[in-house]
Amino acid sequence: MKQANKAKKSTTTKSKADKQLTSQTLQQIKKIIEAIDGRAGAPIRVLQQVQGLIGYLPPEVLRTVSKEMGIPLAELYGITSFYSFFSLVPKGKYVLQVCLGTSCYVKGAERILKTLKKDYSLEAGGITSDGKFSLEQVRCLGCCGLSPVVAIKENVYRKVKPSQIKDILTSYK
Repeated sequence: MKQANKAKKSTTTKSKADKQLTSQTLQQIKKIIEAIDGRAGAPIRVLQQVQGLIGYLPPEVLRTVSKEMGIPLAELYGITSFYSFFSLVPKGKYVLQVCLGTSCYVKGAERILKTLKKDYSLEAGGITSDGKFSLEQVRCLGCCGLSPVVAIKENVYRKVKPSQIKDILTSYK
């Protein structure tokens, strides 16, 4: 069952990437490269700006950047896998971060994750079917005295109970 879901997820990801990689997008990527290429830290800067343009870094984009900059594709994958701010999969408009640090875990973070899975079919690394939310599990948000916590953008929700999840999510349009 999980393999079927992964196959479905990757198909969805590919079709989103295909839609986004129009000739206009490719031209914008080339302009980003032209403006930055040759400067210190150019590959990281290019990848950051391209991710800002598209929302993530699908394989086709990495191949384009590799070709245009003359950098081996393996090197770009090394950069994107090393730095946590890069994403190779699409993210929702809003990224939910559920803290799984010791305090949050002990005080119910696992129940929050189960609620997200049951009520929204949302698992770690996943995205809702409408593209509105994606879910990340994080080790610590530095709010141990407020645990369990969920963060969405700059908002940190404290002492969250599974029954509050619906209200929290519906507050995001």
